[in-house]
Amino acid sequence: MLVRHEPNRGRSGAIVKQINGLEQIPDALRGCVLTIGNFDGVHRGQQQILAQAGLIGARTHQKVVVLTFDPHPLEIVSPGRAPERLMPLSEKVSRLAEAGAEAVVVARSEPALLSLEPHEFIESVIARKFKPSHVVEGWSFGFGKGRKGTPDVLRDLGAQHGFEVFIVEPVRLQVADDETVLVTSSMIRELIRAGQVDRARLCLGRPYALFGEVATGHGRGSKLGYPTANLGQIDQLIPAEGVYAGRAEVCGGCYDAAISIGTTPTFEDGSLQVEAFLLDCAAESCGQPMKLEFLRFLRGQQRFESPEALTAQIEQDVQQVRTADI
Repeated sequence: MLVRHEPNRGRSGAIVKQINGLEQIPDALRGCVLTIGNFDGVHRGQQQILAQAGLIGARTHQKVVVLTFDPHPLEIVSPGRAPERLMPLSEKVSRLAEAGAEAVVVARSEPALLSLEPHEFIESVIARKFKPSHVVEGWSFGFGKGRKGTPDVLRDLGAQHGFEVFIVEPVRLQVADDETVLVTSSMIRELIRAGQVDRARLCLGRPYALFGEVATGHGRGSKLGYPTANLGQIDQLIPAEGVYAGRAEVCGGCYDAAISIGTTPTFEDGSLQVEAFLLDCAAESCGQPMKLEFLRFLRGQQRFESPEALTAQIEQDVQQVRTADI
């Protein structure tokens, strides 16, 4: 078992412990208030689960522990149906800590674990390794082989193994004057694919962000007077093609940014690129880690007749970023 202490702090102020693997759960976590799930995005619905677990933990003087899985179980049992990630594992652990987790156990998604029937999963993993006092889950929670375990099944198994079960109601948010959505990771993916990053931001409780390293680009931005930082090695869901107002965290600073996602139709490159012009930033960032937050969709991608026409449009985009109420 590898135990790694991350620079995250839970609601109690204690350092959040990340434990990779189920081989040996520390005795200090036994009797915990446990919640189980993939927690991709750590969105407002999942934050509500952690908040309820925190209330129970404060009342019972027990630690709040999250059991999550990496990679997503569908990547193992049905790769073609696996959803694109909303965040890297390190960011997930950080956000779970922010939401109140005092320890995060990351179980490796393996066939032997994923093939357990619901009662086997609870008996051999949850009851034996965690001995929780309470298990807190969302209304749509499914567990065990084929996700056959339901909240009702969980309650029955909890009664058999000595833990109480608390099911948290779904979170609905009004994202427009005439639209209310049920907050789920799937819904957030739909919004991001549609470029509706402002609505995704409401559901997440923070801007959607991509993480990676700054890679070498074609250098065309510099020739146009707007040098860009290209984000490489992205293992997440990329928003719809277009130009966005956003923010970039790189080289120890945070900068407003005009972010472009597309295949650079003016130059007919064909490959999808994520590049950002960082306002008021002169730092050399190639090879540095970068976080790009998406705040608002500005316009779709389009082909310009000349580099000069493209430059004129970039000037307008940058001005929109500077004056945007975001």
